[in-house]
Amino acid sequence: MKAVDASLLQISLPEFLEYYNKNIPASFPRASTMLLKKFKEGHVALFKNGDFWSLDQHRKKVIEWLSQNANIS
Repeated sequence: MKAVDASLLQISLPEFLEYYNKNIPASFPRASTMLLKKFKEGHVALFKNGDFWSLDQHRKKVIEWLSQNANIS
């Protein structure tokens, strides 16, 4: 049986947040639940599967977005 690539799984926001912050280089901005919810509000088209996140689909876009929006409150 072939193992499933973790980056292709559909995961919850808390799971994405934990994985993202744990595996991002120290020099990159950290994500928070609030920031990820704001990202989702501005990128509705990326969430055709409802509230699920995908490392493959969302990680790079979140990195780019956070670099420009990490100081949002």
